[in-house]
Amino acid sequence: MAETIDLTGDGGVLKTAIRKPKADAMAPSDSFPLVDVHYEGTLAETGEVFDTTHEDNTIFSFEVGTGSVIKAWDIALKTMKVGEVAKITCKPEYAYGTAGLLLKYPQMFEVELVNCRPRKGSSISTVSDEKARLEELKKQREMVAKSKEEEKKKREEAKAAAAARIQAKLDAKKNQGKGKAKAK
Repeated sequence: MAETIDLTGDGGVLKTAIRKPKADAMAPSDSFPLVDVHYEGTLAETGEVFDTTHEDNTIFSFEVGTGSVIKAWDIALKTMKVGEVAKITCKPEYAYGTAGLLLKYPQMFEVELVNCRPRKGSSISTVSDEKARLEELKKQREMVAKSKEEEKKKREEAKAAAAARIQAKLDAKKNQGKGKAKAK
């Protein structure tokens, strides 16, 4: 089971690694403060999805540490590396506040850090470094896609096996009474 880390010390922002990054993966920094993420936000109480980039396969981009996103994201993304997927659970005061009925409950976000970039106008040391970074990003996305496809296949196989077991039980119940002569 993955370890859950309390990033704030008060239980306000909890991070659980779902997929660890490569050891040499890039992390947000002063040189690379812009991040691209995929995410899905759900209410912790009900599991109801309230926001996601998965439906339209978009990337959400922002600058870490500027307050342009909820506090929990500014805190959590600073601890992540490219390729990492983590479940971020946060109390309302680290998310959208407690205004509104749905937002009185803790929120959970499954966040994938897709990329770290420099601010516009900043320079990256060389073109070859940028090409290598983009190639690595492409490989990571391909691995994620392959992993998701494998997970989907496993889920479909499990559903088919469960359906077969249920059908076998139903057939067994139907055949229980057959073949016995009834006395009149």
